[in-house]
Amino acid sequence: MASLLHNFWAAPRFAPSLDYKPQCIARFTCLASRDSTFFPSDSIIVNGVSSIEEKEKSSPIVDVKNDYLASAIKEKSKEDIQNKLDPLWDDGYGTQTVKDYLEIGLEIVKPDGGPPRWFTPISAGPPLQDSPLLLFLPGMDGTGMGLVLHEKALGKVFQVWCLHIPVYDRTPFDELVKLVGRTVRMKHTSSPNKPIYLVGDSFGGCLALAVAAHNPKIDLVVILANPATSFGRTQLQPLLPLLKSLPDEFHVTVPYLLSFIMGDPMKMAMVNIDSMLPPGQIIQRLSDNLTDLLVHLYEDGINLLSIIKATGKYRRSKRHHYVMDFLPPSMSEFKNAIKDNRWFLNFTGPVMLSTMENGKIVRGLAGVPCEGPVLLVGYHMLMGLEIVPLVQEYLRQRKILLRGIAHPTLFTQLVESQTNATSFFDMLRLYGATPVTASNFFKLLATKSHVLLYPGGAREALHRKGEEYKVIWPDQPEFIRMAAKFGATIVPFGVVGEDDIAQLVLDYDDLKSIPILGNQIKSENEEAASRGLTVRSDMDGEIANQMLYIPGLLPKIPGRFYFLFGKPIHTKGRQDLVKDREKARELYLQVKSEVQNNMNYLLKKREEDPYRSVIDRTAYKAFSATFDDVPTFDY
Repeated sequence: MASLLHNFWAAPRFAPSLDYKPQCIARFTCLASRDSTFFPSDSIIVNGVSSIEEKEKSSPIVDVKNDYLASAIKEKSKEDIQNKLDPLWDDGYGTQTVKDYLEIGLEIVKPDGGPPRWFTPISAGPPLQDSPLLLFLPGMDGTGMGLVLHEKALGKVFQVWCLHIPVYDRTPFDELVKLVGRTVRMKHTSSPNKPIYLVGDSFGGCLALAVAAHNPKIDLVVILANPATSFGRTQLQPLLPLLKSLPDEFHVTVPYLLSFIMGDPMKMAMVNIDSMLPPGQIIQRLSDNLTDLLVHLYEDGINLLSIIKATGKYRRSKRHHYVMDFLPPSMSEFKNAIKDNRWFLNFTGPVMLSTMENGKIVRGLAGVPCEGPVLLVGYHMLMGLEIVPLVQEYLRQRKILLRGIAHPTLFTQLVESQTNATSFFDMLRLYGATPVTASNFFKLLATKSHVLLYPGGAREALHRKGEEYKVIWPDQPEFIRMAAKFGATIVPFGVVGEDDIAQLVLDYDDLKSIPILGNQIKSENEEAASRGLTVRSDMDGEIANQMLYIPGLLPKIPGRFYFLFGKPIHTKGRQDLVKDREKARELYLQVKSEVQNNMNYLLKKREEDPYRSVIDRTAYKAFSATFDDVPTFDY
């Protein structure tokens, strides 16, 4: 079984920062600095072609004989190996750059007479317990250093092995397939329930596909970065005859040349080169130009681990588990999300209010308990507009990630096929959204998570005209008994502001009467139902009418979003709620009433806010405050 992710990166990646010794590639990065050092042959592995077969049953990726390095690794392993990652963990993205690659690139491409072999960058680890294996297969440069921008992040959640093919090595393609295949089978034998990831860069993409084809019964996740399946159309073709006639000293340019298969970088690099120059000078100037371009093409690129997470492809067993396999957002991912959504946060200027145990309302989230499990139950604004500021502010202020319970359709190709490479739906998965099932809800509470629940679901988020701020919940107390079973703290919350952002002009009743649009909405919902993606279809009343569609909206000059988290309701020790359905129903109605009361309070108080308009907030921030300091009404 092999799954395929295609064309992840905009360009192949290279890497850096060590010295070189024959028959061994390894880097040791000191904790006190970014200096890198090479250790003698055999100090850190590599499994060459000749040794892999001998070590198939017990071969470790690290084979340490240097006493100093051995003690350092043992100490680091005991200290750093974790069972889980905390939100905003340091993924190291950006701490290694193309500059690092260039420092080693000129050395690593020198011939050593050795065969292809595996190595692990020391900066890529140690990973979480039970992490799967990731095999990086390089492009035609063969260095194996293409993960330099990603190895620290990947090394936290994968066992990273990189293939190095020395510059003068002429191992045929089919032998490389056998080499990688032997490694795959060896690791599959030792861990048959774990997937093995093959990341193929350019030429390595072809290699990865061949390995997957030869091992159809092994669980492989194949990730292709600009696979060299269109090499015949590359603009490097006219230069290839020149490479054969170049002296040895010009072979250092080969990795830079062959990593730009896409064409456009080559055009940029050739702009100021006189075609009448001798071939050697052309190649040298081309190499210099490409080196200058590397910073702009690579350092502001894409985080590979983020893509793996956002597409739901990270798993440590045969099946992906939305709770147990989830990796929280790192600091770099959070910063990128803040940057991408800054305009929305500026437009909505969210005000977060919470209620202390004594009933006092305060600004911020001090009233929301830190210790989980916590169940935040609230109102779903139109199109879920409140989700982005809610999750990001909660994470920023409390360093706690809200795990949202979402409609299962958001995790299927029904929405993915209609979006770009990076979409809002990718962000939902990246930030821990989980399909709504009793099993997922159970496991989130069991792991003491902070869970975000909207009992109104799609019906509330896609409400009709005149239903703004109307709580539309099912009659059954769906979540109370489960919350009480785990002693979760329930925090009801209300949010208002959708009518300050947009006006609903076409709701479901309007769209279904338009022949073409109505038929499309009907067919799409029927397809979702045929795939078992409907929710609450067995219920009665309005909550069962959860037709999915995109409403027609008319934007407004933005106002402001207001959140009010009510007084926490403790269920710890309330086993009566688990056994007595009537008491559970009473608490359910209390929570529902609190949500509505919170919104009524906000709708009234926002009229007193002198900075409700984005224009007033912008003027205030320009002269007086930062984003977080803009005042609001008295509470």
